[in-house]
Amino acid sequence: MRARFARAGRLGALLLLAGAVQATPVQASDDHPEFAVLGAPADHREIVTWGASADRMDNAVADRGYRLVVHTSAAGSDLRIRLSNAFGDRPVTFDSAYAGIQQDGAALVPGSNRRLTFAGARSVTVPAGATALSDPLPGRLPAASNLVVSIHSPDAAGPATGHWMAMQTSYATQGDHTAEEGAANWTEPIGSWFYLDAVAVRPPAGTGAVVALGDSITDGWQSTTDLDRRWPDYLARRLQSAGTHVKGVANEGISGNKVLADGGGQSALKRLQRDVLSQPGVRTVFLFEGVNDIKAHTGVTAQDLIAGYREVAERVHAAGKCVVGATVAPFKGWSEWDQAGETVRREVNEFIRDSGEFDAVTDFDHILRSPYDPERMLPVFDGGDHLHPGDKGMQAMADAVDLKSLDCAAPHPGD
Repeated sequence: MRARFARAGRLGALLLLAGAVQATPVQASDDHPEFAVLGAPADHREIVTWGASADRMDNAVADRGYRLVVHTSAAGSDLRIRLSNAFGDRPVTFDSAYAGIQQDGAALVPGSNRRLTFAGARSVTVPAGATALSDPLPGRLPAASNLVVSIHSPDAAGPATGHWMAMQTSYATQGDHTAEEGAANWTEPIGSWFYLDAVAVRPPAGTGAVVALGDSITDGWQSTTDLDRRWPDYLARRLQSAGTHVKGVANEGISGNKVLADGGGQSALKRLQRDVLSQPGVRTVFLFEGVNDIKAHTGVTAQDLIAGYREVAERVHAAGKCVVGATVAPFKGWSEWDQAGETVRREVNEFIRDSGEFDAVTDFDHILRSPYDPERMLPVFDGGDHLHPGDKGMQAMADAVDLKSLDCAAPHPGD
């Protein structure tokens, strides 16, 4: 393990100027507004190796530093990060950003911490609603690295942007200690990621990525914190050792998320462009959502959800990518379960399996349900609340995914 970290620590110290900062609007419909991406446009050879959905956080604090620990998927060179101010109501400046490799806790592998730049500058100001890409950082990042991104903002205020439920311990501090590799000044453990919403690398030619669009099950609730046992993590490990061209995995789950309505984050329909389709190198979108729409008792029907699924599939296909649909897992025993919701779940799953709207289907319902009570999760997979799988359930879900389905070829617009 230490040898792997040492190799990763030899990221090049020199930084390349990627190009002048520019606002690049992302195409979207009137219902899904555009957002600006500052920095050199993503290289067509890049893929996302880590991602987390942006959401509105509590009010930011000025002169705050964050040391964010993230577990990458695909290997590659020329690391780039994406900082998001999607939910801010004013510009936020980041005057220092570094990337290194975790040794233990907030401590980094000696020699691995490297400064990141933005169009050659050490700082970047991100307008409200926008994101910013760093310049490429020369050097190779191995697969499955515990990457540490340290950022500092002197003027952050108003709503912060981040990801609440990281299932990963990161660290915070007052003042700018981003260049330090030691842990002495990083004494405040936190369970959320702030501002960082994606990491990209340049992998070997022909490599692609998959994005998992989901709710708290995808986000990893009831998996073991700090051990990367969410089902997309297990999927990433399978992909690294498989003979597939898809290696990158981005987890775009949000606890409480719905397909149709805002609540736990913006709805899947609203955030599809920003969180999913804007990521580089994506070949396939893996859609696993719907249980929160069903159990909320807001009157959502099977046909309502089916219309939402169809819109996701149409927009993914219009972007020239594939979409895999996953059936909604059983949740009898959860406090909001009732027979009416169960009927909707079964109708929705019948559509997912048989409609032909998806390029492929993964039947999580079949994998997770008890053979003795198909409305209930198999106890060995249950994380304890009858809705969220534990570590064994998460691994079973990842094992159920047909890896070849993630490397499919969707028709491109105009073909």
